[in-house]
Amino acid sequence: MSAELTPTPEKKRTFSLSIGQLTFGSFLLVLAVIIVTSTASVIAIRHIDTTFAELQRLQSVGDLAEDIDRRMNELRLAARDFVTDPGAGIQFKQVGEAASTLSDILKKTRIELAPEQQDMIDGVTERLATYRNGLERISTLIDRRAQLLAGLPPLRDQFDAAVSGTADRELASRLSEAQSRIALGLLARNPSAAEQAAQTMRALNIGDAKLKAAVNDYAEAIMAVAVRERQIADIDREVLGTEGRLIGRVTELLREVSARRGHVLSRDFARTLTEARWQSIVLGTIGVLIGIGAALFVVRRTVRPLAQIARSIRALAAGQKDTLIPSADLDNEIGDIARAAEVFRRALEEADTAREAAVRALTEQRLAEESYRKLFEGSIDGIYVTTPAGDLLNANPALARMMGYDSPQQLIDSISDIAHTIYVHPEARVEYQRLMARDGMVREFEYQVRQRSGNILWLSDSATGVRDEAGNIVRYEGTLRDITDQKRAEDAIAEGRRLLQQVIDTVPAVINVKDRNLRYVLMNRYMAGIFGIEPADALGRTTADLMSRYGAAKTDENDKRVLSLRKGLGFYEEEYKDASGNMRQWLVNKLPLLDADGEIERIVTVALDIGERKRGEQEMRKAKEAAETALRNLRETQASLIEAEKLAALGRLVAGVAHEVNNPVGISLTVASALERKTAIFTAEVERGELRRSTLNDFLSTSRDASSQLVSNLNRAAELIQSFKQVAADRNYSDQRTFDLGDLTEQVVMSLRPGLRKHNLTLNVECQPDLTMNSYPGPYGQVLTNLFLNSVAHAFPDGRPGTIEIQVRESGTDNVEIIFSDNGCGMSLDVRRRAFDPFFTTRRDQGGTGLGLHIVYSIVTNRLGGRLDLDSEPGNGTRIQIILPRTAPLEQAAE
Repeated sequence: MSAELTPTPEKKRTFSLSIGQLTFGSFLLVLAVIIVTSTASVIAIRHIDTTFAELQRLQSVGDLAEDIDRRMNELRLAARDFVTDPGAGIQFKQVGEAASTLSDILKKTRIELAPEQQDMIDGVTERLATYRNGLERISTLIDRRAQLLAGLPPLRDQFDAAVSGTADRELASRLSEAQSRIALGLLARNPSAAEQAAQTMRALNIGDAKLKAAVNDYAEAIMAVAVRERQIADIDREVLGTEGRLIGRVTELLREVSARRGHVLSRDFARTLTEARWQSIVLGTIGVLIGIGAALFVVRRTVRPLAQIARSIRALAAGQKDTLIPSADLDNEIGDIARAAEVFRRALEEADTAREAAVRALTEQRLAEESYRKLFEGSIDGIYVTTPAGDLLNANPALARMMGYDSPQQLIDSISDIAHTIYVHPEARVEYQRLMARDGMVREFEYQVRQRSGNILWLSDSATGVRDEAGNIVRYEGTLRDITDQKRAEDAIAEGRRLLQQVIDTVPAVINVKDRNLRYVLMNRYMAGIFGIEPADALGRTTADLMSRYGAAKTDENDKRVLSLRKGLGFYEEEYKDASGNMRQWLVNKLPLLDADGEIERIVTVALDIGERKRGEQEMRKAKEAAETALRNLRETQASLIEAEKLAALGRLVAGVAHEVNNPVGISLTVASALERKTAIFTAEVERGELRRSTLNDFLSTSRDASSQLVSNLNRAAELIQSFKQVAADRNYSDQRTFDLGDLTEQVVMSLRPGLRKHNLTLNVECQPDLTMNSYPGPYGQVLTNLFLNSVAHAFPDGRPGTIEIQVRESGTDNVEIIFSDNGCGMSLDVRRRAFDPFFTTRRDQGGTGLGLHIVYSIVTNRLGGRLDLDSEPGNGTRIQIILPRTAPLEQAAE
């Protein structure tokens, strides 16, 4: 098909530079930027060179200041050595040479400095002159002090001779003491102390003129030396110290001025570098931007229009006939190319217009047919067309598969009457037709159908009636959806709910669910039985409504707390009356159920009847109280038995002591009776006048022997009684006191020895001396007594001989160790394990109570705050180790 080209009016052309002109102008612009950047860089480099030279000069000034400071320190050290130790070989000439060297350095340095720094050097020179003047004055004073010290030994010899020759020893002692203070002051370089001691010496009242003169001469010499020392110290402090510090301060100021100037130059140098860097960056950036701008300008005026024209031509070749040709209005080479392309575009556009119109109509018809076919065959729902009489006119593949057929045509050929071959219940077809006649459509109409295999399906039908021109329905068009699985799921859910209700009805616990208004939506039969109603009657009602029927009170406060807290309350207990009026106790837990938005939708309550548990707890509390009462009675009985055992041990101790005391007392009584008879005979002879010298001598000899025996035996009895009194007092004395452990052990052992004789036993005691303790002597004696009596009673059966040993020694700095051992029969493993248990004894048939070692264990671990260890083997004896603190713990003492 041909078409005539329609002429278009020619646009007015615009002026534009040629491609050669654009390229040459860009090159000149870039060259100008390079020249400007180079000029700025040269200026910045010259400024940097000047600043760097100034920094180098300041560095040399800093080095000179360091040299001055070092020389000044050498001068100060030499001057200090000269002042403090003039005899060390430091001469004033050496100090002067150091000062001259420093002065020469100052003169040389002044020439190289700036005017303000030269003023500082002049100040250092003036201070140095003052410093040298102070050194000369100190040198003069040192020479004078040396002369005074040289004349001091003769005066000292004269003073010593005068002091040694005086008869007043007290005055000589005071003068010697003053002389010692003077010597100490001079040795310590403390002139004030030496001068004060000399003044004290002069102030003494001395009657001897020769001694007075010697003392005054010596004191005046010491005071003169002290005055010179003080003058030297004053000059050293006021001149050398002050001027030295001022010179050091001037050098510090010189360094500070140089440093400040250096900082200024450094900042200037840094600023210059920064300016140069930014200048380079700015100029370079400007140059780059200008170059980029020039390039962009060239590209925009040449490359871009050509590229646009090329893209437009390619688009035309690809079939885009409405593509515009740019740059056709330019009056240069690019405009000529664009106008030629525009003529080509118009020719193609007009040639294709007619062909496109014809093809468009045919394509639209084919697309519509293809879309309907794809929708009909690709739908996952069944699509059908039937007549009111029940004939199947059309069906899609999904419906054929749903009914169990291989193809839609096979389904259409197999069905003659839908109501009897498809519907399980024909009355559903009647209801379907009634709704169609009334409404002209059905939506989600559910019914059962029978597949080809005989299986039953549930279908959901949505259809519309198609009417003819007279308004009569001629066919039904609709879609079917298989809802068999949905129906099965609904049945399973209903069955699950039924089973759940049966399960919660059989649980022996309260289970209920409330809505946000605190009304019951679920209640198991167990809880309904408490309220005396059926579960269905409780739905929609509140707790207060149900309990008000029989006068019981129960609030919904805990449910309201769940709503406010938005979480479960955890297990808690509550009680209320049931429908029978009985008070019931419950262990309750409430939990919220949340919806999809996280809001509380339901409140679940589970409660367990804990009435039986409460009654059991009450019975357990009663049993516990009864057990505690019995335990208290048992402890009181145990305490009584322990006291009885203590008294029994004390009684055995008293019996032994009484037996031991009886011997010296009996002997004393016999001697006293014999002496009484001798005295009566002697008296009768005197009365008769028959006294002879031999009779008198015999009576005196007999009296001396009797008196000696009486004193010896009575002292023995007194010692035994005193020991017994001390042991008895300690056992009854419960307060803490300080005592010697060895002495106390000997006293206790003395009271135990009388019981050894009839048992054929030997008691050996070894005590370390000077073991002082702050503890309880009575309980300690009770421990030794119980151990001894236990060993006598159990370790040596049938009267066999043996040895008991007691060793007392130090254990560390804070403890003592007591070893009680015997070589008796020992203990078996079972006896050793239970040895300290209360009421355990192997001699119960012989009157043993089983409390002896238990009392030992209680006293050692509780009252004395210690520990003990038992070691015994059958046939190898028994060894008990006791470790006690030297000071009983306060908490143990409080018991």
